[in-house]
Amino acid sequence: MQYLTLNDGNKMPILGYGVYQVEPTEAQRCVEDAISVGYRLIDTAQSYHNEEGVGAAVKTAIAGGVKREELFITTKLWVSDVSEDRALKAFDASMKKLGLDYLDLYLIHQPYSDTYGAWRAMSRLKKEGRIRSIGVSNFNPGQIMDFAINNEIKPAINQIECNPFHQQLAAQVNLKELGIAMQSWAPFGEGRKDMFSNAVLKTIAQKQGRSVAQVILRWLVQRGIVVIPKSVSKERMAENFNIFDFSLSEADMQTITGLDSGASLFFDHSDPQIVKMVNNLSR
Repeated sequence: MQYLTLNDGNKMPILGYGVYQVEPTEAQRCVEDAISVGYRLIDTAQSYHNEEGVGAAVKTAIAGGVKREELFITTKLWVSDVSEDRALKAFDASMKKLGLDYLDLYLIHQPYSDTYGAWRAMSRLKKEGRIRSIGVSNFNPGQIMDFAINNEIKPAINQIECNPFHQQLAAQVNLKELGIAMQSWAPFGEGRKDMFSNAVLKTIAQKQGRSVAQVILRWLVQRGIVVIPKSVSKERMAENFNIFDFSLSEADMQTITGLDSGASLFFDHSDPQIVKMVNNLSR
C-alpha cells in the first residue's frame, strides 16, 4: 500500500474502500470483506445510513487482530447539520454508530449552509484529539481557496468527482498550490458513458493484462489522488486492490488525459438549481 502524508502530518492510504450505495444490511459484510482483502481506508458518511455496519465490521476486524491504528476511517457531515452546534451533535451521533473512540477523517459533505460554523466545531474536535484530520468534499477551486485562506486549520482533503471523463486537472493544480490532498469519488463514473467499454482504456488494459477498472485506479494513484472504489463483490474488491505491481507509462497517462470532457458525469455543484435541490433534501 502507498500512503499520502496530509498537511497535518497524518498518513492516509492512497487506496480505500467506499460504501456509498451499499445497503445498510450489507455494509458489515462488505467492509469485513474489504478489510480481509487488505483495505485499511474505509469511507462512509452520515447520509449513507450505513455507519453502524461499518462500525460493526471495524469491531470484528479489531477483535480478529487488526490494529485500530492501521485503520483509517472517514465519515462525513451532511448539509442538515452544517453549523457549529449541529456539527458537534452530528459528530457524536456518527461516533456512536461507528463505535469509535476517535475518527481519522471528518469531511463537510457538501459546500453549502454554514460551512464556517461547522469548521469551527470540527477544528475544536481536532484540537481535542477526537478527530485526527478534517477536510471537505465537493468544494470547487474558488470555494476551497477562500476556505483555506480564511480558516486557521486548512482542510487536509478535498473529496471531489474524478474519473477519466472528468479529470479535474485544474482543480488538482489548485489543491497542490494549497497543500491540500485530492480524493476521488466515482472513479468509474458508475459506468456512465460506457466507461468500461471505452476503446482507449480497453487497449491500455489489454496491453497491461489488466482490467479497465485497474487501469483507472492506477491512473489516479499515479496522479497522487486518493481513491475509494466501491464494490459489493469480494472478488472485485480484490481486483481493485491489486494495482501496486504495475504502472502506466507516461504515454499511456497522456493518452488517458485525452479522454477528459471537462464536465461532471453527474451534476455541477455550483449550479444554483443543484444547490437548491441538495439544500431541500436536508429539510
